Amino acid sequence: MPTPLATLEDRSQFQARHIGADAVDETLMCAAIGVASRQALMDAVVPAGIRRAAAMQLPAPVGEAEGLAELRAIAAKNRVLKSFIGQGYSDTHTPGVILRNILENPAWYTAYTPYQAEISQGRMEAILNFQTLVCDLTGMAIANGSMLDEAPRRPRR
Repeated sequence: MPTPLATLEDRSQFQARHIGADAVDETLMCAAIGVASRQALMDAVVPAGIRRAAAMQLPAPVGEAEGLAELRAIAAKNRVLKSFIGQGYSDTHTPGVILRNILENPAWYTAYTPYQAEISQGRMEAILNFQTLVCDLTGMAIANGSMLDEAPRRPRR
């Protein structure tokens, strides 16, 4: 009879792979940035007004197989519905300045594959412009933009 998975699984290995540094690594990192401990770092950088007063009440840790089973059970509750995002827009107008300078501007794209520097530079510039626009519109000090929000492209042959 085969050995059950539970007896072969070393739960401490899963945690060590996925839950951060051990005490020795933490000590070395704290020394490198000049703080006495992780708690001292938290005290220095996280405002007291947003810190938790008590520790979170987390469930006991589980092994990798149990964790995956739990995630599958949660995912099984999802329902597939129709998405109508992007459909039905009508009576819209794209201002000429946007059309000419962003949508029709060949500086934002090239005929090359997406792995070449020319298109990478264009994407980075587009994202920087997006982040700047979001900051200007919202008044936020910073904004984020993703390099991954795009459809995959096939290289030209």
